[in-house]
Amino acid sequence: LAMADFGFLDLAVELSTRPEKSIGTDEDWQRATSALEQSLKEKNLNYEVNPQEGAFYGPKIDIKIKDALKRKWQCATIQCDFVLAQRFGLKFINSQGSEEPPVLIHRVILGSLERFMGVLLEHYAGALPLWLAPIQVNIIPIKTTAGEWAAQVALVLKEQSIRVGLDSRNLTLDKKIRESEMGKIPYSVILGEREAKAQTVAVRKRGEGKSMTMPLEDFVDRIKEESRNKVA
Repeated sequence: LAMADFGFLDLAVELSTRPEKSIGTDEDWQRATSALEQSLKEKNLNYEVNPQEGAFYGPKIDIKIKDALKRKWQCATIQCDFVLAQRFGLKFINSQGSEEPPVLIHRVILGSLERFMGVLLEHYAGALPLWLAPIQVNIIPIKTTAGEWAAQVALVLKEQSIRVGLDSRNLTLDKKIRESEMGKIPYSVILGEREAKAQTVAVRKRGEGKSMTMPLEDFVDRIKEESRNKVA
Protein backbone atom coordinates (compact mmCIF):
# COMPACT_ATOMS: atom_id res chain seq x y z
CA LEU A 1 0.00 0.00 0.00
CA ALA A 2 2.82 2.43 0.79
CA MET A 3 4.30 2.09 -2.70
CA ALA A 4 0.87 2.48 -4.31
CA ASP A 5 0.44 5.76 -2.43
CA PHE A 6 3.60 7.02 -4.12
CA GLY A 7 2.37 5.86 -7.53
CA PHE A 8 4.54 2.75 -7.85
CA LEU A 9 2.25 -0.05 -8.97
CA ASP A 10 4.70 -2.21 -10.93
CA LEU A 11 6.65 -3.88 -8.13
CA ALA A 12 9.09 -6.78 -8.10
CA VAL A 13 8.97 -8.93 -4.96
CA GLU A 14 11.88 -11.24 -4.20
CA LEU A 15 12.56 -13.76 -1.46
CA SER A 16 16.30 -13.67 -0.83
CA THR A 17 17.67 -16.85 0.72
CA ARG A 18 20.73 -17.91 2.69
CA PRO A 19 24.08 -16.70 1.33
CA GLU A 20 27.23 -18.80 1.35
CA LYS A 21 28.69 -16.83 4.25
CA SER A 22 26.14 -16.77 7.05
CA ILE A 23 25.64 -17.43 10.74
CA GLY A 24 23.02 -19.54 12.46
CA THR A 25 21.88 -23.13 12.21
CA ASP A 26 20.20 -24.82 9.27
CA GLU A 27 17.06 -25.14 11.41
CA ASP A 28 16.96 -21.39 12.14
CA TRP A 29 17.37 -20.52 8.48
CA GLN A 30 14.67 -22.96 7.43
CA ARG A 31 12.23 -21.56 10.00
CA ALA A 32 12.92 -17.97 8.98
CA THR A 33 12.70 -18.65 5.25
CA SER A 34 9.48 -20.62 5.63
CA ALA A 35 7.92 -17.85 7.73
CA LEU A 36 8.66 -15.20 5.08
CA GLU A 37 7.50 -17.42 2.23
CA GLN A 38 4.26 -18.20 4.05
CA SER A 39 3.57 -14.49 4.58
CA LEU A 40 3.99 -13.84 0.84
CA LYS A 41 1.58 -16.64 -0.01
CA GLU A 42 -1.00 -15.41 2.51
CA LYS A 43 -0.92 -11.97 0.83
CA ASN A 44 -1.22 -13.58 -2.63
CA LEU A 45 1.92 -11.78 -3.79
CA ASN A 46 3.77 -12.96 -6.86
CA TYR A 47 7.44 -13.33 -6.02
CA GLU A 48 10.69 -14.76 -7.26
CA VAL A 49 13.29 -16.59 -5.21
CA ASN A 50 16.63 -14.78 -5.19
CA PRO A 51 19.12 -17.52 -4.20
CA GLN A 52 21.92 -16.69 -1.76
CA GLU A 53 21.11 -12.97 -1.62
CA GLY A 54 19.86 -12.84 1.97
CA ALA A 55 21.63 -11.04 4.81
CA PHE A 56 24.30 -12.99 6.68
CA TYR A 57 21.95 -13.30 9.69
CA GLY A 58 18.69 -14.19 7.96
CA PRO A 59 16.54 -14.33 4.81
CA LYS A 60 14.59 -11.32 3.60
CA ILE A 61 11.79 -10.09 1.40
CA ASP A 62 12.94 -7.38 -1.00
CA ILE A 63 10.43 -5.13 -2.72
CA LYS A 64 11.86 -3.33 -5.73
CA ILE A 65 10.41 -0.40 -7.64
CA LYS A 66 11.07 0.36 -11.29
CA ASP A 67 12.35 3.67 -12.61
CA ALA A 68 11.47 5.35 -15.91
CA LEU A 69 13.91 3.02 -17.70
CA LYS A 70 12.36 -0.06 -16.04
CA ARG A 71 15.46 -0.64 -13.94
CA LYS A 72 14.81 -2.22 -10.54
CA TRP A 73 15.79 -0.49 -7.32
CA GLN A 74 15.50 -2.04 -3.90
CA CYS A 75 13.13 -0.15 -1.68
CA ALA A 76 11.23 -1.86 1.11
CA THR A 77 12.71 -4.89 2.82
CA ILE A 78 11.60 -7.20 5.62
CA GLN A 79 14.19 -9.43 7.24
CA CYS A 80 13.52 -12.29 9.62
CA ASP A 81 16.37 -12.75 12.11
CA PHE A 82 16.68 -15.73 14.45
CA VAL A 83 20.39 -15.15 15.07
CA LEU A 84 21.32 -11.68 16.33
CA ALA A 85 19.02 -11.81 19.37
CA GLN A 86 20.97 -14.82 20.58
CA ARG A 87 24.28 -13.10 19.82
CA PHE A 88 23.23 -10.08 21.91
CA GLY A 89 21.88 -12.25 24.71
CA LEU A 90 18.31 -10.95 24.34
CA LYS A 91 15.62 -13.03 26.04
CA PHE A 92 11.96 -12.93 27.04
CA ILE A 93 9.73 -15.10 29.21
CA ASN A 94 7.49 -17.31 27.07
CA SER A 95 4.04 -18.70 27.94
CA GLN A 96 5.66 -21.67 29.72
CA GLY A 97 7.59 -19.32 32.00
CA SER A 98 10.93 -20.12 30.40
CA GLU A 99 13.51 -17.79 28.89
CA GLU A 100 13.61 -17.74 25.10
CA PRO A 101 15.45 -15.55 22.55
CA PRO A 102 13.08 -13.36 20.50
CA VAL A 103 12.84 -13.24 16.74
CA LEU A 104 13.96 -9.89 15.34
CA ILE A 105 12.11 -8.34 12.41
CA HIS A 106 14.15 -5.78 10.46
CA ARG A 107 11.81 -3.56 8.47
CA VAL A 108 12.56 -0.72 6.06
CA ILE A 109 9.78 0.97 4.08
CA LEU A 110 11.60 3.32 1.69
CA GLY A 111 15.16 2.03 1.77
CA SER A 112 17.81 4.64 1.03
CA LEU A 113 15.91 7.93 1.22
CA GLU A 114 18.17 9.62 -1.35
CA ARG A 115 17.73 6.76 -3.81
CA PHE A 116 13.98 6.68 -3.28
CA MET A 117 13.64 10.44 -3.83
CA GLY A 118 15.69 10.17 -7.02
CA VAL A 119 13.47 7.43 -8.45
CA LEU A 120 10.34 9.29 -7.29
CA LEU A 121 11.33 12.56 -8.99
CA GLU A 122 12.23 10.70 -12.17
CA HIS A 123 8.96 8.75 -12.04
CA TYR A 124 6.90 11.95 -12.04
CA ALA A 125 9.37 13.98 -14.15
CA GLY A 126 9.36 16.51 -11.30
CA ALA A 127 5.56 17.00 -11.38
CA LEU A 128 4.91 15.58 -7.93
CA PRO A 129 1.34 14.86 -6.83
CA LEU A 130 -0.36 17.53 -4.76
CA TRP A 131 0.19 15.77 -1.43
CA LEU A 132 3.94 15.47 -2.07
CA ALA A 133 4.66 18.82 -3.75
CA PRO A 134 6.90 21.17 -1.70
CA ILE A 135 4.70 24.08 -2.83
CA GLN A 136 1.11 23.02 -3.40
CA VAL A 137 -0.38 26.39 -4.32
CA ASN A 138 1.29 29.40 -5.92
CA ILE A 139 -0.60 32.66 -5.44
CA ILE A 140 -0.17 35.22 -8.23
CA PRO A 141 -1.65 38.70 -7.68
CA ILE A 142 -2.23 40.52 -10.98
CA LYS A 143 -1.81 44.00 -9.58
CA THR A 144 -0.73 45.54 -6.31
CA THR A 145 -4.39 46.35 -5.67
CA ALA A 146 -4.98 42.62 -5.18
CA GLY A 147 -2.00 42.30 -2.86
CA GLU A 148 -4.01 42.52 0.34
CA TRP A 149 -6.43 39.80 -0.78
CA ALA A 150 -3.51 37.66 -1.95
CA ALA A 151 -1.87 37.93 1.48
CA GLN A 152 -5.15 37.02 3.14
CA VAL A 153 -5.61 33.98 0.89
CA ALA A 154 -2.06 32.85 1.65
CA LEU A 155 -2.71 33.17 5.38
CA VAL A 156 -5.93 31.14 5.20
CA LEU A 157 -4.21 28.36 3.24
CA LYS A 158 -1.24 28.25 5.62
CA GLU A 159 -3.58 28.00 8.59
CA GLN A 160 -4.97 24.86 6.93
CA SER A 161 -1.43 23.42 6.64
CA ILE A 162 -1.39 23.94 2.88
CA ARG A 163 2.06 24.73 1.49
CA VAL A 164 1.88 28.09 -0.24
CA GLY A 165 4.02 30.38 -2.36
CA LEU A 166 3.20 34.05 -2.95
CA ASP A 167 4.66 35.62 -6.09
CA SER A 168 4.47 39.36 -5.47
CA ARG A 169 7.28 40.26 -7.87
CA ASN A 170 6.81 43.11 -10.31
CA LEU A 171 6.63 40.90 -13.39
CA THR A 172 4.04 40.36 -16.11
CA LEU A 173 1.21 37.95 -15.40
CA ASP A 174 2.23 35.69 -18.30
CA LYS A 175 5.76 35.37 -16.94
CA LYS A 176 4.53 34.54 -13.44
CA ILE A 177 2.15 31.89 -14.74
CA ARG A 178 4.83 30.43 -17.00
CA GLU A 179 7.31 30.19 -14.12
CA SER A 180 4.67 28.56 -11.95
CA GLU A 181 4.05 25.97 -14.67
CA MET A 182 7.78 25.44 -15.18
CA GLY A 183 8.11 24.91 -11.44
CA LYS A 184 5.46 22.19 -11.77
CA ILE A 185 3.40 23.58 -8.91
CA PRO A 186 0.06 21.73 -8.77
CA TYR A 187 -2.14 24.83 -8.46
CA SER A 188 -1.72 28.49 -9.41
CA VAL A 189 -4.19 30.99 -7.97
CA ILE A 190 -4.53 34.20 -10.00
CA LEU A 191 -6.00 37.13 -8.10
CA GLY A 192 -7.11 40.46 -9.54
CA GLU A 193 -9.48 43.23 -8.56
CA ARG A 194 -12.53 41.15 -9.48
CA GLU A 195 -11.48 38.29 -7.21
CA ALA A 196 -10.57 40.69 -4.42
CA LYS A 197 -14.00 42.34 -4.51
CA ALA A 198 -15.88 39.04 -4.70
CA GLN A 199 -13.54 37.32 -2.18
CA THR A 200 -13.03 34.46 -4.63
CA VAL A 201 -10.03 32.75 -6.24
CA ALA A 202 -9.27 31.98 -9.89
CA VAL A 203 -7.69 28.52 -9.84
CA ARG A 204 -5.48 27.12 -12.59
CA LYS A 205 -4.49 23.47 -12.34
CA ARG A 206 -1.06 22.34 -13.52
CA GLY A 207 -1.14 21.33 -17.17
CA GLU A 208 -4.54 22.87 -17.83
CA GLY A 209 -4.80 26.15 -19.71
CA LYS A 210 -8.09 27.36 -18.29
CA SER A 211 -8.79 28.72 -14.83
CA MET A 212 -11.98 28.39 -12.81
CA THR A 213 -13.30 30.79 -10.21
CA MET A 214 -14.62 29.55 -6.89
CA PRO A 215 -15.06 30.62 -3.26
CA LEU A 216 -11.90 30.32 -1.19
CA GLU A 217 -13.58 27.86 1.17
CA ASP A 218 -14.37 25.50 -1.72
CA PHE A 219 -10.78 25.64 -2.91
CA VAL A 220 -9.48 24.83 0.57
CA ASP A 221 -11.82 21.83 0.76
CA ARG A 222 -10.66 20.66 -2.66
CA ILE A 223 -6.97 20.83 -1.71
CA LYS A 224 -7.53 19.02 1.57
CA GLU A 225 -9.59 16.27 -0.07
CA GLU A 226 -7.06 15.68 -2.86
CA SER A 227 -4.22 15.59 -0.34
CA ARG A 228 -6.09 13.23 1.95
CA ASN A 229 -6.89 10.87 -0.92
CA LYS A 230 -3.37 11.19 -2.35
CA VAL A 231 -4.66 12.08 -5.81
CA ALA A 232 -1.90 11.76 -8.41
